[in-house]
Amino acid sequence: MWLSRYKSIFHHIPLHRSSYFRSLSASRFCTDTSEMSLSSTKTIVSEIDSMISMLDSSPKNKKESTQQSKQQKQSKQSDADEKAAEELNAGRTAGTAPNDCSLAIDDRVRIAASVGEECITQEELHTLLSKKRTRPIAYDGFEPSGRMHIAQGILKAINVNKLTSVGCDFVFWVADWFALLNNKMGGDLQAIRTVGQYMIEVWKAAGMDMQHVYFRWCSDDINAHSNEYWLRVIEISKMFSVTRTKRCCTILGRSESGDMPTANLMYACMQCADIFFLKADICQLGMDQRKVNMLAREYAKQLNLSDDGGSKRKSKKRKKSEGTVHPPVVISHHMLMGLKQGQEKMSKSMTDSAIFMEDSVDDVRRKIKKAYGPPGVVEANPILDYTEHLVFGKFDTFTVQRKPDNGGPITYTSYQQLEDDYKNERLHPADLKPALANAINDMIEPVRLHFKNDKHARNLLAQVKKLQVTR
Repeated sequence: MWLSRYKSIFHHIPLHRSSYFRSLSASRFCTDTSEMSLSSTKTIVSEIDSMISMLDSSPKNKKESTQQSKQQKQSKQSDADEKAAEELNAGRTAGTAPNDCSLAIDDRVRIAASVGEECITQEELHTLLSKKRTRPIAYDGFEPSGRMHIAQGILKAINVNKLTSVGCDFVFWVADWFALLNNKMGGDLQAIRTVGQYMIEVWKAAGMDMQHVYFRWCSDDINAHSNEYWLRVIEISKMFSVTRTKRCCTILGRSESGDMPTANLMYACMQCADIFFLKADICQLGMDQRKVNMLAREYAKQLNLSDDGGSKRKSKKRKKSEGTVHPPVVISHHMLMGLKQGQEKMSKSMTDSAIFMEDSVDDVRRKIKKAYGPPGVVEANPILDYTEHLVFGKFDTFTVQRKPDNGGPITYTSYQQLEDDYKNERLHPADLKPALANAINDMIEPVRLHFKNDKHARNLLAQVKKLQVTR
């Protein structure tokens, strides 16, 4: 019985391991157990046990075992994330429901365009919202790269709600592979996936109307439709020169000048391809992503010129069944400033320059109190920046409590009123800052409660806080 068992094990040992057993004579593995004594059989079993133990304890095999275990863990995590995303999307597919034209078209265009610091173009946006038969798809992509700040949380929720209110479906592209290309979280894909799960939990609690919001994981979708995706990436990379593509690499938060990894060029081509892979009609990303969105518009126009015979591009004409590729409408939102003087946007690696979505009440008050905001100065003032884009982006009115000696409480019905008072020093930062801190605390309180009361969310946050954020 023992001999049969070990013969079976021997035949399933990989080739590089089985060589260790060739020193045993063939007679020891004879099929007729009657030729061997019980003591001989026990000796063979003991020798084989010893050799297997030696092989399993070798550094090479330990490394192989660790890698296999890690790959299995990542595969299981990916399956779990995909299942969670499917449950979150509730079997829905973006852009399949009929276009909701219940709101007047001029109002729909005005509200959608108000999301952006720039809209390219309003005429195309008008045509899209009025003519498309199904709900237009807007998208934004996020690298999972650490804790989420209020620009990604509150401002994103405000913008998403505006777009869904005018009849758009909004797709969040959780760009885990892009984070890997950009060396976020030290290039650890499992850490990146964990942060991606955490981000979804934040958005769920951030006050978004989730009825028309969808989440898609980059790695899962690309693996499922690899031929379609990579052919598009190849086509884009063939269409544009290195110099043209390199100009887009600032989207990674890196400088365009100097040497850079080839991954940066690949990143730009992939992000351009994302737009068409997701069938997005609207690119609703920050101003820092403008260059690659314009590349996508240029790509679509050149592609359509080629189909009409108006271009010398060498690639084959597209099949009629593939249809016209429309340039996406680009609605680029404002980038919230960092809290310190001269910071054009928040930095996750400088924790006091950003307010995070699970910061405590006292953390928010402390950060706002220390923030740059000199009296009478409206340029590059983060306090005014947050008031305009967060407070008046979400509420119609804003009340600042003041002592009677300073004029008493005052309620503003527009940001411009508040800015005029601040500029003329009728409103002092010592009064504005506490009011702003209270407003932000009210906005992020539901997120705090979610991470306090939901066990899954709480565990994710604990893991994310332990991870090292890399730029």
